[in-house]
Amino acid sequence: MYLIVGLGNPEKQYEKTYHNLGYIAVGDAAEKLGAKFKKKECEASVAEAFVGGEKIVLARPLTYMNNSGRAVKQLMAKYKIPPENLLVIYDDYDLPKGKVRIRAGGSAGTHNGMRSVIGETGLTNFARIRIGIRDEEVNIPIINYVLSEIRKDDYELYGAACKKAGEEAAVFASGETIEKVMGKYN
Repeated sequence: MYLIVGLGNPEKQYEKTYHNLGYIAVGDAAEKLGAKFKKKECEASVAEAFVGGEKIVLARPLTYMNNSGRAVKQLMAKYKIPPENLLVIYDDYDLPKGKVRIRAGGSAGTHNGMRSVIGETGLTNFARIRIGIRDEEVNIPIINYVLSEIRKDDYELYGAACKKAGEEAAVFASGETIEKVMGKYN
């Protein structure tokens, strides 16, 4: 069983913000896997898919970004997800805009949602897909930037990045090792 989590904020006002790229990408993964977000459990909106008989749980925490770890911890406990079968997708200010990177583990960097996930689960050894949002042309505080609406000129770039992240997540959930997924996409 696999758990794919896209970080973001649940309200409509955040829908097209940089901080919701994880929500968008997990939606793309769900679409690729033929799943729909139909139920709410463990403080998350949840979709389920099956690949080769293996259950895949896709989630969008409803706890807001800074408390995302609560939902992840609850879902991992409910579905007995081992760390190696957890994948978290999120926006990352430490990467240039539109870049997509998959990693086998690491720190939270500057991301409060990932700090929450790591703090609540006590884990750093889980896969993550980071979607870069740093724009050298923007000179505002990070908190204001991540909660601002994506610039219309960049819709296509971020749409492609989210689709790529969703595809990577679907490949990971099909049973490929994180190392193979990294080798294929990074």
